Amino acid sequence: MRENPLVLHVLGARPNFVKAAPVVRALGELGVRQGIIHTGQHYDELMSDVFFRDLALPDPLANLAVGSGTHAKQTAALLIGLEEVFTEHDPDLVVVYGDVNSTLAAILVAAKLGIKTAHVEAGLRSFDRGMPEEVNRIVTDSLSDLLFTTSPDALQFLAREGVAPEKVHFVGNPMIDSLFSALPALDPAPIVARLGLPERYAVATLHRPANVDSPAAAKELVDSVLSVAERIPLVVPIHPRGRTRLAEAGLVDGPAVKVVDPLGYVEFLSLVRGAALVVTDSGGVQEETTMLGVPCLTVRPNTERPVTITHGTNRLVTPASLPAAADKALADGAATPSGELPPLWDGAAGPRIARVVAAWLKGDNLSPAAQGTRGE
Repeated sequence: MRENPLVLHVLGARPNFVKAAPVVRALGELGVRQGIIHTGQHYDELMSDVFFRDLALPDPLANLAVGSGTHAKQTAALLIGLEEVFTEHDPDLVVVYGDVNSTLAAILVAAKLGIKTAHVEAGLRSFDRGMPEEVNRIVTDSLSDLLFTTSPDALQFLAREGVAPEKVHFVGNPMIDSLFSALPALDPAPIVARLGLPERYAVATLHRPANVDSPAAAKELVDSVLSVAERIPLVVPIHPRGRTRLAEAGLVDGPAVKVVDPLGYVEFLSLVRGAALVVTDSGGVQEETTMLGVPCLTVRPNTERPVTITHGTNRLVTPASLPAAADKALADGAATPSGELPPLWDGAAGPRIARVVAAWLKGDNLSPAAQGTRGE
C-alpha cells in the first residue's frame, strides 16, 4: 500500500449521499485522503446538489452526469466514465453504497482494473431477482473485498453465499448516523406551512419499477393511493422515475393529493417526522420511519430490510390491502418501534467503518471480531 493511500467514494443517487456522509466525515477525522465521484445518476438539483449541502459533503472530484436511461444505457455510460476516472486518480480503495446502477458499474470497473473495493450496506437480500437492485446487490457483494453490513441477517446471507468471513464487518447503519445528526433540525412546521398542509397528513413516495413502469400496475397503485387520500390528506414528493406514468394513472387528479417536486434531505425528513402515516416502496424510508416511530406501509411483496418489520414500524402491503392497512394504522395512532431498535443502529456506524478502512489501508487485516464490528 502506498504511503498516502487514496479512497474514492462513488455516489450516484440520493440514498448514497445519506449513507456516505458519516463515512466521509469519519475518515476525514482519521486523516485518510479521499474524494467523491458523483456519477450524476440522480442529476437534478433537488435529487443531488441539495443533498451535498444538507449533508455537508465536500465537492466531488468529478461529476459524470450520466443522467437517466434504460439500465443498459445508463450502466454502459457509467462503465466508460468510471474507468476514465479510476485510471486518472488511481485509488487504493473504491467505496460503493447500496444497490443502484452506479454501485454495480463501479464494482465492475474496479474489479477489471484490479482496484480493491468496499461495499457499505452489504448482504441485504429480498430474494426477488425481478428487482434490478437485487441483481446489483448480489454482483456487488461477490466482487467486494470489504463488506459492511447493517443488520445481523445480512451476515447470515453472505455466509450462505460463501463470502469469506474475514471480509465481512457488522457495523450498523450509516443512514441512521445521518438521521441522528439531522434530528435537531427536523421541524415539520416550516415545510407543512410552505406546502399548505393540515396538522394531520400522510406522505407517499413511489418509484419502484414493479410499481410504476407498467401502466396497469401504476393504475392499480394510484387507485389505492387515492383511496388513502380520501381518508387523510396526502403529499407525494414525486421521483422523476415514474412521474409521467403516475400522472397518466391519475395521481395528480386526486382532490386531497398534493404532488410536489423532490425535497431536500432535511425538508423531507421533517415532513416524514410530522406525518401520521407514510406509504412507500423505498428501502431507505422504511429505515427512517423505523427510527422516527412513524407508521410505514411498504407497497411491495418483499423487503430486503426485514429488520424494519421485526424491530420497527414497517408493514408490507399490496395495493389491494393498502386502504384497509391505512385505516388500521391511522386508527392506532402514533407508532412506537416494537421492542428494541435494530442492533448497532446507534449513530456510530460511520466511525466503525472508518476504523476498519483505516486499519485495512495500513495493512492491519484484523478479524471482524477484533475490530469490534460484529456487535459482540
